[in-house]
Amino acid sequence: MVMAPPWWITVGACSDVALARTRSVALVGVRGQVVDVEVDLGRGLPAVVIVGLPDAALNEARDRVRAALANSGATFPDTRVTINLSPASLHKHGTAFDLALAVALLAAMEVVPNRLTAPLVCLGELGLDGSIRAVRGILPSVLAARAAGCEQVLVPAANAGEACLVPRMDVRPVAHLLEVIGALRGEREWPDVVPFDLGPQEDGLLELSDIAGQPEGRHALEVAAAGAHHLLLQGPPGAGKTLLAERLPSILPPLIEQHALEVTAVHSVAGLLPPGRALVSRAPFQAPHHSASPAALVGGGAGIARPGAVSLAHRGVLFLDEAPEFGSDALEALRQPLESGQIVLARSHTSVTYPARFQLVLAANPCPCGRVLDRSGSCRCTPMQVRRYAGRLSGPLMDRIDLQVAVTDVPQATLLDGSLGEASAVVADRVLAARDRAAARLAETPWTVNSEVPGPYLRHRLPLEGAALRRLRAGGSSVTARGIDRIIRVSWTLADLGGRSAPSEDDVGTALGFRMGQLRGAA
Repeated sequence: MVMAPPWWITVGACSDVALARTRSVALVGVRGQVVDVEVDLGRGLPAVVIVGLPDAALNEARDRVRAALANSGATFPDTRVTINLSPASLHKHGTAFDLALAVALLAAMEVVPNRLTAPLVCLGELGLDGSIRAVRGILPSVLAARAAGCEQVLVPAANAGEACLVPRMDVRPVAHLLEVIGALRGEREWPDVVPFDLGPQEDGLLELSDIAGQPEGRHALEVAAAGAHHLLLQGPPGAGKTLLAERLPSILPPLIEQHALEVTAVHSVAGLLPPGRALVSRAPFQAPHHSASPAALVGGGAGIARPGAVSLAHRGVLFLDEAPEFGSDALEALRQPLESGQIVLARSHTSVTYPARFQLVLAANPCPCGRVLDRSGSCRCTPMQVRRYAGRLSGPLMDRIDLQVAVTDVPQATLLDGSLGEASAVVADRVLAARDRAAARLAETPWTVNSEVPGPYLRHRLPLEGAALRRLRAGGSSVTARGIDRIIRVSWTLADLGGRSAPSEDDVGTALGFRMGQLRGAA
């Protein structure tokens, strides 16, 4: 129970104009802009006016602030209150402005010193009892505040760990408006930051050794992980496509600091940060249902567009099980982010850009009944039905897939002999070593994995030579220009996995087999 403070403030009809200010942050996607929050107490009939393009949630802040002040021992001013959010041309949304409005109003009433509130950045939603509740987007907001030269930020206590990820910022966690008032008045110390966990996230990772057989599928998974390549697993129901795809995160290396901050920022804006964790340190895994709409995949929604599955899978894996069952609009919407690594969502008043550099994994049956590749010979689909089903994955989309593997049923003897395959940790060590080789080779570039290297750089700075080049010329005559680049990228990944300084003829041959879908699973 919150006790009443030892002071009471009563502000009646003001005879003089009072002006105070503080700061908050407006988010557009994962980018923030510092906003000046100005409060003017002027003469006139009692009213509260918020100007500066607020949305409905921000307009409702006047009632939350009024109740929070009353339950914190302050009397709301009985005069005209004008609140300006500058720059006025920027749309503001959400409840994270509540704390800034309350602090600026308290400074205007001279409850707290104006000189102390002006440099503060205040983020947090107010409860009617004066409690300060967690909000989305704290990490990108604090990053924007630091970029603007701000040094002090008030955040909800529940978001303190996330805010502390930003270096060189004085983070002050608060749980109640009384704490803010007491600390600004010098009557109490700011609360301490509660320690938070930055250790690696291992919960929920599935073990690769659970997979029986499937040597080609496991090899394709390893190659995909080492180079961050896109992968298609095609085979009959029950062959193990989903099992393989779900174990890809277990062999991916932990995110480097920069990538972890990018992923955390997206998940913070979406309100999906794991409980008790401030940082997403493992590659995310997103597996939307095949009924997902284009907006669910790429992002959207009313007002400011929210991140979709492609952004939530940033620096991780987007798995589309039963890929041909997805709507054509949803699948074709993936083409642009697959190339650019970001998604731009245009709205009438603004556009929002979210990062979307993800690794796409598709699982598909070979035909509507799924039995074309199995041993039973029970498929009754006509050639037209098979072609129509395969055509649901369009040519332009398939041209962006580096690895195509046909996964067949595991023999019963292999399934029941009880032997275990390689553990995820063993494969992950090879993947990490391969990525380290690629990172060393690309040290002077902005790229860290082979799948990110653009075609011109590949052809001019990392060209194939000798027998490897002759093998590509002989086998790649029917491949598109984009496909040639992707074959070269996969060849470099295979060389990295093998510890070779350059791709060999066999590496190029294997990459061509992956590209053409000629590598089959366990027989």
